[in-house]
Amino acid sequence: MSAKKVNVAIAGATGAVGNQMLECLEENDFPINNLKLLASEKSRGKRLEYKGETLKVEVLEEDSFKGVDIAIFSAGGGTSKKFAPCAAADGCIVVDNSSAWRMDPDVPLVVPEVNPHAIADYTKKNIIANPNCSTIQMVVALFPIYKKSGIKRIVVSTYQAVSGTGKKAIDELVEQTRSLMNFREPENLVYPHRIAFNCLPHIDDFLDNGYTKEEMKMLNETRKIFEDDSIGVTATTVRVPVIYGHSESVNIETKEFLSAEDVKKLMAEAPGVELVDDIANNVYPLAIDAAGGDLTQVGRIRQDESIENGINMWVVADNIRKGAATNAVQIARILAEEYI
Repeated sequence: MSAKKVNVAIAGATGAVGNQMLECLEENDFPINNLKLLASEKSRGKRLEYKGETLKVEVLEEDSFKGVDIAIFSAGGGTSKKFAPCAAADGCIVVDNSSAWRMDPDVPLVVPEVNPHAIADYTKKNIIANPNCSTIQMVVALFPIYKKSGIKRIVVSTYQAVSGTGKKAIDELVEQTRSLMNFREPENLVYPHRIAFNCLPHIDDFLDNGYTKEEMKMLNETRKIFEDDSIGVTATTVRVPVIYGHSESVNIETKEFLSAEDVKKLMAEAPGVELVDDIANNVYPLAIDAAGGDLTQVGRIRQDESIENGINMWVVADNIRKGAATNAVQIARILAEEYI
């Protein structure tokens, strides 16, 4: 089905994810009639390139969305809470990348390879939520298994790139590395501890149950996307000194037996997945290979010999692209093709 040309706005256009959204729209030749770039007051007057044209960035205001069909937000939860309802009230459909709306029962939480049917529920609030980056790549990999045999339990440990925190975190990793290589004491400004040559088992705030918000997001969002509250999910999320690309060690217990070979066949055919699993030649998913791409790479698939129906796998994806911008643009394209 071809999409008609629509009026699109990007809120948070000057940020890292906003820039990537702009790039994804261009790469996918998105059917745009008019493109509006929005950001905070501090970005007033900035200009960004799109398809060889220089576009002026406008200040995000409550009335910025009149005449806009789809607004893709990547400007933080507080901004989204304030401005997404304004956009929705003007008849604009919001695709929001923050955590502000993900668990709202009236807002669909969508990964197009998994639950595109949920997009139809946007009419309740004119808002669709983009899941957390670490959740997106995991459910893309696990959904074919869930459909085939059901999933009883998921144990996931993540190894998340600093770009998930933003540009300041990337700069801090670079500066700390430079300092250490020159025998200088590095500064910690973004994270509570040094990130260079280190791993921090701490992403987002700690909760009363000892888990972080990031870890609980993976539990709650997975259940919502799969529409199955019976799945047990436990997560440990870790920040690592990598710039782009989240990696995940995922252990699942299926309801019905699947061999490692069965899972490899499922991954080879799964939408949005690239099977990267040739251990004889040291081929497996790497953050440096996933960076810049839109596919979720899956490898190191093997039987968990400690339980009857267990599978281990290694899942890697670019957190800024598939984990944020690409997923949002995929949702927007479905809207343009089927709902507008």
